[in-house]
Amino acid sequence: MTDPVADMLTRLRNAIAVHKSEVSLPHSKVKEAVAKLLKENNFLNDVRVAEASVGKVLTVTINAENQNARITEIQRLSKPGRRKYVGASDIPLVKRGRGLVIVSTSKGLMTGADARDQSVGGELICEVY
Repeated sequence: MTDPVADMLTRLRNAIAVHKSEVSLPHSKVKEAVAKLLKENNFLNDVRVAEASVGKVLTVTINAENQNARITEIQRLSKPGRRKYVGASDIPLVKRGRGLVIVSTSKGLMTGADARDQSVGGELICEVY
C-alpha cells in the first residue's frame, strides 16, 4: 500500500456510502492523529485503538446507530505523486469555514484554523465537510 491515509479516507467514504456506523483498519500514528482530529471537530463519534493478533487495529465509529453521518465529503489533497505544500497565509477555507482542512506541520497534525493561528504552513493532508 503506497498511501495509507488515502486508504483510510476511502474506507470511511465507502462505509458512509453503505450506511455502516463503524470501520476497522490497520493502525498507524498518522491515521490515528487524523481520526482524532476528526473526532475533536465533531465529524466522528469515537476512535479506539486495540491490540490485534499482529499489530494494532484502529476502530472508528462514524455515527451512532440510526443516525446520518456528519461527513458529507472527505477528500485527500496531497498525494504521493504530487504533494501540496502551503504557507500559513495560503491555507484554504473549506465551505466558507464550515469544513475542515488537516495540515501536517512541523508542530504535528492540526486543523487549518489552528495552523493559521500559529502561523505555520505545511502539507495539506485532506479536507472534510
